[in-house]
Amino acid sequence: MRTIVVGASSGLGRSIGVGLAQRGAHVALLARRRDRLDGAAQEAGSGALAIECDVTDEASCRAAIAEAAAGLGGVDALVYATGIGPLARIADISADTWRRAFDTNVTGAALVTSAALEHLTASSGTALYMSSVSASLTPPWPGLAAYIVSKAALDKLVEAWRAEHPAVGFTRLVVGDCGGGEGDSATEFTTGWDAELAMEVAPLWVSRGYISGSLIDVDHLVEVIDAVLRGGTSMSLPSVTVAPRAQGGAVTQ
Repeated sequence: MRTIVVGASSGLGRSIGVGLAQRGAHVALLARRRDRLDGAAQEAGSGALAIECDVTDEASCRAAIAEAAAGLGGVDALVYATGIGPLARIADISADTWRRAFDTNVTGAALVTSAALEHLTASSGTALYMSSVSASLTPPWPGLAAYIVSKAALDKLVEAWRAEHPAVGFTRLVVGDCGGGEGDSATEFTTGWDAELAMEVAPLWVSRGYISGSLIDVDHLVEVIDAVLRGGTSMSLPSVTVAPRAQGGAVTQ
């Protein structure tokens, strides 16, 4: 399975890229930080490609996808794991923060998909996009408006791609609280958050039941992604949800 993983230099993206490679996929790992990518490719094993890509730049997306397709000999699967989640009260979110959230979480996904479409169509491949329970299943979480609104837009983007290009399998993966990996695979989602605001809103998330108190094991998440990608268009899953159970473990729908 010739697979491109975007956002593979750290966090869940890196865990997914490395995990898919360990399950037999031939992977191209894309992200901005070359030093992190080289380490991820080394961890993924022989044959993994490390390719720089800035998802906010159309030329960079097209060049990176072209290099990945050439190196892999085609593309069977695409995983868009890039995402940022700035923490701020909605009234305080600046125009620049809104733009960064949409550029990374939505526009980048559109640019990467457009660049990969020809290859995915040729292979009847699958494209999978990381969404969130906060955008798809729960009421809005205070403090995460830019993230939630952009992820909700991503959900509709996936539907739009599916409507216009039925030859490719487009899947939205809705993910709940997930335990990260170690080292460079550890999540950086909260990096840069205002600690005082985080302490203010986190109890609200808990009291409203948005946080279950347990975490999905990252290996389980990778297993689900691997199964969806290998199923291809024959499986045809518009949406898959992986969320933790209240008392531990995970449930997949």
